[in-house]
Formats: sequence, C-alpha cells, structure tokens
Amino acid sequence: MNGLRVAAIAIIVFGVLALAYGGFSYTKESTALKLGSVELKVKEKETVNVPVWAGIAAIVVGGLVLVGAGRRP
Repeated sequence: MNGLRVAAIAIIVFGVLALAYGGFSYTKESTALKLGSVELKVKEKETVNVPVWAGIAAIVVGGLVLVGAGRRP
C-alpha cells in the first residue's frame, strides 16, 4: 500500500468521524494570576465544531484520491 492510498484512507476516516461526532473538544490551561511563586491556573474547555459540508467534502476528496491512486500505473 503506497503513501497516497494511506493518505486517502486517512482523509476518508476523518470525514466519517467528522460526520459522526460533529466536532471535538479539548481543555486549555492558562495562568490567570501569578504573584511571586504562587500561580493560579484556569482550565477552560474549548469546543471546535466541524461543519457537515467539511465531513462530506473530506469523504468525497478521499474517495477521488483513492480511485485515482488505484488507476496510476
């Protein structure tokens, strides 16, 4: 399996996951107050929404790349 097919499959998997979950969230930690050796850290939960059209586009592009990679000599 060459690198182009692996990349195409990864793009398709990303598109399917984007459609299934609709986005992802992560925790960002930042320093709110620093007074000498005392620090107050704040954890904020951030959410990133992936549009439906982006998931569909990733599946289509990945499929086209996969078909194109299969036709190359």
